[in-house]
Amino acid sequence: MCSIFGYCGPVADMDAVQAGFQRTVSRGPDDSRMVRAGEGLLGFHRLAIMGLTPEGMQPFELEGSWAVCNGELYRFEARKQELAEKGYSFRSGSDCEILLPMYREYGAGMFAMLDAEFACILYDGQTGEFIAARDPIGIRPLYYGYDRQGTVIFASEPKNLLGLTGKIMPFPPGHYYKNGQFVCYKDIAKVDQVCYDGLDELCRNIREKLIAGVEKRLVADAKVGFLLSGGLDSSLVCAIAARQSRTPIRTFAIGMDTDAIDLKYAREAADYIGSDHTEVLITKEEVLSSLEAVVELLGTYDITTIRASMGMYLICKAIHARTDLRVLLTGEISDELFGYKYTDFAPTAQAFQEEAEKRVRELHMYDVLRADRCISVNSLEARVPFGDLDFVSYVMAIDPEKKRNTHGKGKYLLRKAFEGDWLPERILWREKAAFSDAVGHSLVDDLKEYAEHRYSDAVFAARRQKYRHAPPFTKEALLYREIFERYYPGQSEMVADFWMPNQSWEGCHVDDPSARVLANYGDSGV
Repeated sequence: MCSIFGYCGPVADMDAVQAGFQRTVSRGPDDSRMVRAGEGLLGFHRLAIMGLTPEGMQPFELEGSWAVCNGELYRFEARKQELAEKGYSFRSGSDCEILLPMYREYGAGMFAMLDAEFACILYDGQTGEFIAARDPIGIRPLYYGYDRQGTVIFASEPKNLLGLTGKIMPFPPGHYYKNGQFVCYKDIAKVDQVCYDGLDELCRNIREKLIAGVEKRLVADAKVGFLLSGGLDSSLVCAIAARQSRTPIRTFAIGMDTDAIDLKYAREAADYIGSDHTEVLITKEEVLSSLEAVVELLGTYDITTIRASMGMYLICKAIHARTDLRVLLTGEISDELFGYKYTDFAPTAQAFQEEAEKRVRELHMYDVLRADRCISVNSLEARVPFGDLDFVSYVMAIDPEKKRNTHGKGKYLLRKAFEGDWLPERILWREKAAFSDAVGHSLVDDLKEYAEHRYSDAVFAARRQKYRHAPPFTKEALLYREIFERYYPGQSEMVADFWMPNQSWEGCHVDDPSARVLANYGDSGV
């Protein structure tokens, strides 16, 4: 991960800007630089992943234009060759060096051409304007706000903007900012034409597109590792990567010291694919003592996100301390595409599809945010194969009737696509379990118990009334909200609401986001 910053006009308070910029140095501990761009500033904290030499340091410059980018531009070599043939020269092996030449050739139309997970800020030296953009899913973070003079400021995280702007908001994924307007260049959730491929063709395409998504994310000049929970999604990513690697890949799993559910499955998957596997055990004390730090680094009060982040933050902390890895591949985004336990209750195929579209558009505020912050705060980079743009576009377009759970097993198409010798049968067809539950049911239970002891019923009833937007509805939610407000006062609208099952569906009107409270949980998490 890297951190980018753009103050797109005269700077009101340089000391405050420097202080805000420094708050995300953990995203890019290798080098830092800030340059004047017209009347404004562009800043960059570097975590060297591609093009490790000093020439790969940003901001990049081209005849008075400047660019900073936190991202991976996949298969950039072909684009680089095309640009070289047009007369552009390059000094580094960095993928992001192609952005300014691309903008010079294609303008804002370039963003729809990128196969990437990215956030970038450009300064056009010819026109004197700033342009910013974010990938269609929002895998790489970007936020914005306006100073008292109305100057727009962009940054990788909300903490960069504290004290510089009144209201902080997430930059909308799939958009670029130009001439004061946000323009949608790609709505990844929108389906223009439904795909009615047969089962065999669906499975072949799902398999081939996911394999391609993993393969391109293995390319790095720094060392790569893998988070392996023992669930379907991360196990598939690891199985694909293991087949592409000449040496055993490095996998990591985490669990509570008392009731770790996933560790045995992760070990079974690791043994099957032949990975160099590490287990990390955590305690109740570690979870509770890390809670405030996790809420602060996340910048959210969402219950699901915080619960799932406890294990992810602690395993990434251990990886950073014990290894020299720089990149981690993860299994996020599969649930939103293929369905989760609560989508079994979707009343119609159309309702299933509408829910998937909503969730994909909001991912940047929840699971994607979790993966980014937990990994980047530990000076690592997250790569998400299930977020590959070609893969997501294809799966979103599949006839939703074929994605519904009509086989008595969620994610049937994904499982069917990898039948054979990819994974052990009981891993491939294992019931879905929420990550926070699978780390150990005690993790969530400990957090809920801690909140229960912190507030009496009367105190909870009184304090929750303070919040008009996304009011806390349990003591656990109030605990998280009060920690959030200490670090991000008045900024709750950075998150749309709580990540919860669709309350309008029969069977989903619950007061806890864990799938454990749903009637169809069954053998999940055992």
